[in-house]
Amino acid sequence: MKELAIDIETYSGTNLNRSGVYRYCEDPDFEILLFGYSVDRQSVKVIDLTCGEKIPDEVMHALVETNVIKTAYNAHFERICLSEHLHRFYPQLLKEKFLSPVSWHCTMINAVYMTFPFSLKS
Repeated sequence: MKELAIDIETYSGTNLNRSGVYRYCEDPDFEILLFGYSVDRQSVKVIDLTCGEKIPDEVMHALVETNVIKTAYNAHFERICLSEHLHRFYPQLLKEKFLSPVSWHCTMINAVYMTFPFSLKS
């Protein structure tokens, strides 16, 4: 595995716009609802964590590997949310409090470089 494209859907009782991503994730109600991913540009898979589905072990290990490139729109948000998820449910995989930003690429920033809108809102 060389590249892991990620998109997550989350829930928290804390308002993200008012609190920021760190407090949003620290809320006891925080959870990842859906985890969408593609390995090496293959077909997209969606894991519904609300139905008890689990993220595959190989994907969980890829999240902590710095030699696997992780791409996401607003990668900082995905990285912090996934760090909290790992901290809660897979603490043995996470050596630090947060996933290393070294191997994360943000498609939002790439879009801004090309003068596309900074937000997904119309």
